[in-house]
Amino acid sequence: MSSVSPVAGVFVTGTDTEIGKTWVSVGLVEAMAATGQRVGVMKPVAAGATATVAGWRNDDALTLQRAAQSAHPYEWINPYCLRQPVSPHIAAKIDGVTIDLEHLYARFRDIAADSDWLLVEGAGGWLAPLTDALSMSDLAVRLGLPVLLVVGMRLGCLNHAQLTWQAMAASGAPRAGWIANVVAADVAELDAQIDTLSRRLDCEPLARIGWREQGAARRAALASAVSGLCNVSH
Repeated sequence: MSSVSPVAGVFVTGTDTEIGKTWVSVGLVEAMAATGQRVGVMKPVAAGATATVAGWRNDDALTLQRAAQSAHPYEWINPYCLRQPVSPHIAAKIDGVTIDLEHLYARFRDIAADSDWLLVEGAGGWLAPLTDALSMSDLAVRLGLPVLLVVGMRLGCLNHAQLTWQAMAASGAPRAGWIANVVAADVAELDAQIDTLSRRLDCEPLARIGWREQGAARRAALASAVSGLCNVSH
C-alpha cells in the first residue's frame, strides 16, 4: 500500500517518455499557483543534463523550478541529476551513484514543509527502472501522492495507457485520473480513442490538451484539471 503523503499534491507519470509530462506539469503548477497556493515542485530523478557554472542541470527540473518560482535549492528539487539521457538506472551506474528512495523522501519532506501543494514529476514511464531492483512506481508509492497519468495521444496509446493504469492500481497507489495530451499533428480518430480510454479506464480525462495548444484554451483545460485534482490530493 502507498504511504500517506505529508502534503497535498500529485505525482505525474506518463505512458512513455517524450509524451508531455513536463508540458502538462508546468501548466498544472501555473494553474495551482494562480489560486494563491504555495506550490512546491520536484523532479526527483532526471536523466540528461547540461554542465553549467552551478553544476549539472536538467532542463525539465529547471522548467518546473521557474514555473513554481521556487526558492528551494536545485538539489532538493532534483536530487539525482544524471548526465546521460538514458534509463535512470543505467545513467546512475555511469555516474557512479545509487538512487536511494529514503534520500528522495527526505528532500520531498523538506519541500513539503513549506508548500500547500506539491507536484512531483517522474522520469519516463511508471515502471522506468531506478536501480536493478526499484522502479519509478516504488518512488511514487513511497511518496504517497495520488498519481496522475499523462497519456500521449498517438498510435499505440490505448495499449500503453491501459497497461499503465492497471499497473498503477496493482501498486496500491491512489489514482488521481488521466490527461489526454495530443502529441502529434494528425492523430487518426482522436475522439474515438479518447472515448475508448474513458470507457476502459472508467473515467473521463481531467483535461484534453490539443497539439501544441497554447493560450486561453490550455490554461482553461488545466485550471479545470487542477480543480479535479484538489478533490483527490489529500
